[in-house]
Amino acid sequence: MTTTTPPGGLAAEGTFGKRDPKKAAMSGWIGSALEYYDFALYSQAAALVFPVVFFPSGNSTVALIASLATYAVGYVARPVGAIVLGAYGDRHGRKNVLVLAMLMMGVATLAVGLLPTYAQVGVLAPALLVLLRLVQGFAVAGELGGAGAMIVEHSPDARRGFFASFSLQGTQFGSILATGAMLPLAAALDDDQFQTWGWRIPFLLSAFVILAGYIIRRRVQEPPAYLAKSDEVMAKRQLPFLELLRTHPWVMLRCVLMTFTNVIGMATLVFGVAYATQEGYGIGFDTSTALWLTLVANVTAVLTIPFFGALSDRIGRRTLMVVGGIGGGLLSWAYLWAIEQGNLFLVFVGVVVVQGLLFQMWNATFATFFQEQFPMRIRVTGFAVSQNVGLMLASFFPSIFAAIAPPGSTDVPMVIGLTTLGICTVAALAALLTKETTGMSLAELETPAEAGHRARVAA
Repeated sequence: MTTTTPPGGLAAEGTFGKRDPKKAAMSGWIGSALEYYDFALYSQAAALVFPVVFFPSGNSTVALIASLATYAVGYVARPVGAIVLGAYGDRHGRKNVLVLAMLMMGVATLAVGLLPTYAQVGVLAPALLVLLRLVQGFAVAGELGGAGAMIVEHSPDARRGFFASFSLQGTQFGSILATGAMLPLAAALDDDQFQTWGWRIPFLLSAFVILAGYIIRRRVQEPPAYLAKSDEVMAKRQLPFLELLRTHPWVMLRCVLMTFTNVIGMATLVFGVAYATQEGYGIGFDTSTALWLTLVANVTAVLTIPFFGALSDRIGRRTLMVVGGIGGGLLSWAYLWAIEQGNLFLVFVGVVVVQGLLFQMWNATFATFFQEQFPMRIRVTGFAVSQNVGLMLASFFPSIFAAIAPPGSTDVPMVIGLTTLGICTVAALAALLTKETTGMSLAELETPAEAGHRARVAA
């Protein structure tokens, strides 16, 4: 059945095909899982292996900070990737950008598994590691922006939060796959074997990720709303990033600040793992235990994300983002305190509550909320730039944590916990200052000024 195209140039079902939220959500889930498998591998290896393999021995603090800094370098490339891949997704389709991002990520991760060590080639080893991390960061910048826009534009207005949450669930499942690949190797091999060759196996498995991701992403269909955009209008449109700066600068800034809530995961699953396992801190957790912590957190997240996504459709996005962010920031110190005490039971309870529940209130909701803040013509760019600029800045938090609470420090949980809470408070204030969009139609998300602008350009 063909209906009139609603204001803002949004497609009517029947003219450009039918919306298919289930297929869009499933493709987003699978693609995000595969791509974040690659990204999560690096995060784990940066804390567990890379300080020994790719950096000179002799100073454990310097090696740890340098390794975590290479983790952050991937986020430095993300704003550039967001601008380039965001424009590609807005101009040439959500499907095309998702295929490109997947291929780049897979190739870069495979190459990490083939790198020589510092003992073999000296400073060339960390230099090549940084280069490949830059490629990873560039590629992943297009993932959630493209997948989120695809799902939001396919979904019914009253269930956007639920369907869009599946791309976030996919990212968590990707982390489970990464941990599941690392864990048996860390348990079966001694430290020398694991650091020499065992850690490379999960990276080499990315060869299968490349093939699977390409097949899956090529079968995704563009949303009818996106297909309704006139080629003539798109040809006249300025670079999406420049339009974003001109029309939505304050929205973008608030989204950047909201992204700082990711400090919860960086305090628990990045710095927290280093705090628990690195010899200089003297806690004494082994690699296998640290990987189990990550696995438990991600399994809990997989179970809770769809629930919180659906809940955001009922009570609104902002409530969950504020409560989850403040709650996770407040209890991060308790989680680190449990690590300091060496109480394994409390550590597992803490990671479930902080990372599996409270942070997922925010994580399950933010993608939908961010996508809803931008009109369709710059949606991928708006989301990608906001998220990735925020993550670029936030990615330095683990290195800052290691610097302000280095091995040998006292009161590490309190120092890191209060810092995390302060950052989460800033993010929560940004959320409170952002308009609630739950229940609005795609047409209503195009403000009157934006709809008028579209009409003038089309004329």
